[in-house]
Amino acid sequence: MWGRPLQLLIPPPLPPLLEIVLLLTVLTAAFHDARSRKIPNTVAVAGFLGGIAAHLHLFGLAGLRPALLGFAAAFALYFVLYLLHAMGAGDVKLMGAVGAIAGFRAWILVLLATLIIGAVAALIMAVSKGRLRSTLWNVGYLIRELASFRAPWLAHEQLDVKHESTLRLPHGLSIAAGAMVSLMLMRGWR
Repeated sequence: MWGRPLQLLIPPPLPPLLEIVLLLTVLTAAFHDARSRKIPNTVAVAGFLGGIAAHLHLFGLAGLRPALLGFAAAFALYFVLYLLHAMGAGDVKLMGAVGAIAGFRAWILVLLATLIIGAVAALIMAVSKGRLRSTLWNVGYLIRELASFRAPWLAHEQLDVKHESTLRLPHGLSIAAGAMVSLMLMRGWR
């Protein structure tokens, strides 16, 4: 019953070279993000260039299309989140690199896994800090304001990811976990 829809969602496994580049990139970024709450540009740039080079090596010029499409989609989505004050600039660059390495189709799976893992981690953090109610209110307010084309962080500073009272998770950890879960799904599903 679920086999066909899941088969469409879960792409075939990445070649081992791309898996290695992806893991090196996200694990290095997660280490830095957990330690200093920053993802160095060198990690994102190395991941992007490694992804492009691996695609060229494996598929020739035809490999540029999925790599650049993955990069463009990932960077564009996360740049919008950055403009909405919901994401840091390092997260934008890291996810762009992940898109370039994984290619568009596999990046969609990484994105979904990252979002689910990040949401669960955020709920656990909100509960552990005794801030579940205020967090849920903030999410509702955020959605209402964005639907009305207003900047929610102007009236409520705690909705800005850079504000000191905001509960923040190192998103690099969620991206790394999402990438690893995605690699396991791609390998295990086939």
